[in-house]
Amino acid sequence: MVKITGIRFQNAGKIYYFDPADYDLETGTHVIVETTRGVEMGVIMIPPKDVEDDQVVQPLKPVIRIATEDDEKRVARNREREKEAFAICKDKIQKHNLDMKLVGAEYTFDNNKLLFYFTADGRIDFRELVKDLAAVFRTRIELRQIGVRDETKLLGGVGICGRELCCKTFLSDFAPVSIKMAKEQNLSLNPTKISGVCGRLMCCLKNEQETYEYLNSRLPSVGDVVTTPNGTKGEVTGVSVLRQIVKVVVDNGEEKELQEYPVDELQFYPHRKKDVKLTKEELKELEGLEDSPETAQKEDKQDKRPERQNRPERHERSSERGGDRPEHREKNRSRNHDYKGKKGFERKGNHKEQGKRRNKDHNS
Repeated sequence: MVKITGIRFQNAGKIYYFDPADYDLETGTHVIVETTRGVEMGVIMIPPKDVEDDQVVQPLKPVIRIATEDDEKRVARNREREKEAFAICKDKIQKHNLDMKLVGAEYTFDNNKLLFYFTADGRIDFRELVKDLAAVFRTRIELRQIGVRDETKLLGGVGICGRELCCKTFLSDFAPVSIKMAKEQNLSLNPTKISGVCGRLMCCLKNEQETYEYLNSRLPSVGDVVTTPNGTKGEVTGVSVLRQIVKVVVDNGEEKELQEYPVDELQFYPHRKKDVKLTKEELKELEGLEDSPETAQKEDKQDKRPERQNRPERHERSSERGGDRPEHREKNRSRNHDYKGKKGFERKGNHKEQGKRRNKDHNS
């Protein structure tokens, strides 16, 4: 068993495990911890408790201290500085004429790093932009490209339901959402009806999918023949998934009559879950609403991507290591031609002489 505490650094963000040390921590307490990005302030979401060793990744970094009033003021000053940094970076982007949209700026608690979040359609060469920003702020600069869902989570907003966006309030991870979910829930496949503020399928489709799968499994399909409570047979013309009501056309001998029955009062052969299929026209109309597997994987690995900072250029780094120096090239060349091969003869000189030696040894 190992003792852990769960800490969150952003509203509706992921919860990370840390070693609580000997501090008496409660939910909502602000603490100072060291992360891969530097020293940061977070809030306790899970009070100290014991968990199994295989549920955490060792080693756990300990909590440095409980946040003081000075720490709170420092975070507030950082928020003000982020607004100024955002405006400066926006001007620099326009100066370099880069096709990118700046979303937000973030200072780490110790001001050791300044992060800028942006969206773009493709890859952006922002090396000159990083140099300008590093010259202005005199700190480590990181530009991080995010997706449209992450942009909406960062900015926030109000959904079509009239409430604040789920991703901004409580969703810590983005679950994959497919168009088949909307069709199985009998929703209108109108892009304006099933897409959220981000322009992708609404996350709430995933939240309700399990319920609709269960309710649909209890209902017959349209066109099935069922037996009513009085023993007559009829054809299903429609169903109400949430009310669990089935509309049946019954022939009473004189005329056909449409009646409604609760699904528990009908008798029918249950069938396997039907595969919801989309036509080519529907797929073409809804193209772009559903995240591709590549996009979902890219957004999921945002935090694992290597940092892009104001580091030396590639040729400068190679020169510092000595890989491009003339004396190193000459040393590597001689090393490649002065060793014994598998058959025991020495390989020296150019490749033509080596080939002649091989043929001579083979003929002999």
